[in-house]
Amino acid sequence: MSASTAEEMRAAFRGAMARFTTGVTIVTTRTPNGPAGMTASAVASVSLDPLLLLVCVGNTLATRDAISASGVFAVSVLSRDQERHALRFASRCDDKFAGVGLRADHDIPVVAGSVAHFACNVHEEIAGGDHTIFIGEVLSCGYSVDPDPLVHFGGKFGSLCDPRSHAQLAFDWQLASSV
Repeated sequence: MSASTAEEMRAAFRGAMARFTTGVTIVTTRTPNGPAGMTASAVASVSLDPLLLLVCVGNTLATRDAISASGVFAVSVLSRDQERHALRFASRCDDKFAGVGLRADHDIPVVAGSVAHFACNVHEEIAGGDHTIFIGEVLSCGYSVDPDPLVHFGGKFGSLCDPRSHAQLAFDWQLASSV
């Protein structure tokens, strides 16, 4: 598909970007009134020396102002079982953190049970169109040794497939359809 008008180009861009499989994260920070957070897929590593990562946050989101004011943020990479958290933090509900377990070993809110996490100081804040790009200096991080991450593709959530279980499932389906 190709586009010619600005509106068609935006629609084509959104459609093309939806074909880029990403992990799903919750980006959090602290405020004087409690934690703030949002769901994000625009997260990437930047540098190993120093340890830097980036997150892109919409300029109209309260989390954007909260990160800018606090100077810190955390990124929690969600597991397949945490899709409900992704949906909750993508909404504009009042208390996104209700019922969400947080790790006790960080000053910044980090979602418990995530497959990986990063706690960061804001290293740089860059205007990026209708988003702000926060470059974070990683203060601490960790990961699960047996992850089952939540992924996003084509506007839908899913998970990575273990080839052995996928092969068994395909065999079972083939067997069932031949009966």
